[in-house]
Amino acid sequence: MVKLDKIYTRSGDKGKTRLSTGEPVDKWHPRVVAYGTVDETNAALGVAALKAEGDMLAAIRRIQNDLFDLGADLATPDRGKTLEWTPLRIIESQVLRLETEIDAMNEHLAPLDSFILPGGSELAAHFHVARTLCRRAEREVAEVFAMEDEIVSPEALAYINRLSDWMFVAGRVANNNGADDVKWVPGANR
Repeated sequence: MVKLDKIYTRSGDKGKTRLSTGEPVDKWHPRVVAYGTVDETNAALGVAALKAEGDMLAAIRRIQNDLFDLGADLATPDRGKTLEWTPLRIIESQVLRLETEIDAMNEHLAPLDSFILPGGSELAAHFHVARTLCRRAEREVAEVFAMEDEIVSPEALAYINRLSDWMFVAGRVANNNGADDVKWVPGANR
């Protein structure tokens, strides 16, 4: 359970923050950067949610919750020490749910015959902004994953990778199941 009774601590005034374990780190530590970009992705999905309804809105809200799970996972490094609580971790079923949803959405889409430009409908444009933030988060999570002295689970990295795919496909769904996708025309303005 999270309880926040004080919003500011002043520790950030010196460029420091604490991971959920209490470990002090620089605000530019790759782990902090990664979960910060996960948070940016979540905020962009919050804007997309303003234009979504029904099952799509429900999926966005579920994913936003998963992104908080991912942030908690990244903020709680496995240092081999016993903690007073069980750390929240992304699990395989969360990754598989994204894959199942991608496959279900993709069934109704014509195969791509060109790259598409980010945009089309307002909801699709929001998904594309969130997707690009998600790709940056993925690069940053992958960087921490590759660090010798840091541990990130394969499921956490897989989740953020699948999520950007989910948002790409959801953007096509938001574009009238791909009918309103704006296609890239190579060299069109030469």
